[in-house]
Amino acid sequence: MRPLWRCRGCGAHWPCQPARLAMLAEYRDDRVGLLVYLATMMAEADDQLARLGGRPADLHERFLGWARGRGGTMFHVNHEPGAEIHHTDPFAVPTGQRSPVRRLRGRLAAPVTLWTAPGPAGLTVSSTLVAEGEPDRLLGLIDPESDLWAAVEESGRFAVTPLGPPHRQLADRFAGLFPAPGGLFATGVWNETPYGPVPADAGGWAGCRLDTAREYGWGLLVEATIEAVDLAEEATPLLHYRGRYHELPA
Repeated sequence: MRPLWRCRGCGAHWPCQPARLAMLAEYRDDRVGLLVYLATMMAEADDQLARLGGRPADLHERFLGWARGRGGTMFHVNHEPGAEIHHTDPFAVPTGQRSPVRRLRGRLAAPVTLWTAPGPAGLTVSSTLVAEGEPDRLLGLIDPESDLWAAVEESGRFAVTPLGPPHRQLADRFAGLFPAPGGLFATGVWNETPYGPVPADAGGWAGCRLDTAREYGWGLLVEATIEAVDLAEEATPLLHYRGRYHELPA
């Protein structure tokens, strides 16, 4: 994200729509805490963007305008009789302004996986590819500023777990879209492996040894050798398509 202050996941200016929704959930009962955090990030962004010669004029509105409370609350409430909650995302980028490349990526259904490493650390990843060969290899795009990458870089190994429909909340938690009081691994049952913790109810996992990594677009392309595979009975995969989770029809 730094120093350009763009989301490495979607390429939009940070805080982007997914980041705003995640922060609204995390600071649901602490509007002041949210504003203090955003003000701190704004000051850091202002300094870094100024050094790059690209300080935006709307930085204050971008970081704080959307989160300012009205009437002492974080959200505007319509008290008119019959008022309903909107079913559209209030922070969504209008269709005509969306990047065509991002829209193309959204039309490619991808399996949702959980990458974990000793530490422990973890991250939801929807860009995992397995290549058979001698040796078998695994590739994926991850956030280079994530705790997961720091753990993988230090240990040189990680586990990859395909997720299923029951893991939707877990996927959101490790993607930073759902609050995780007590830490990412505080809930659920985990099996310890030499490559990192894996969910006990998963259909299987792969243990990988890090080979190399390099910047690729907004992300980090990680290449690894598959050293271990543990498969249980076949499970239905969780898919990510056009910004939402899906599962295969029965």
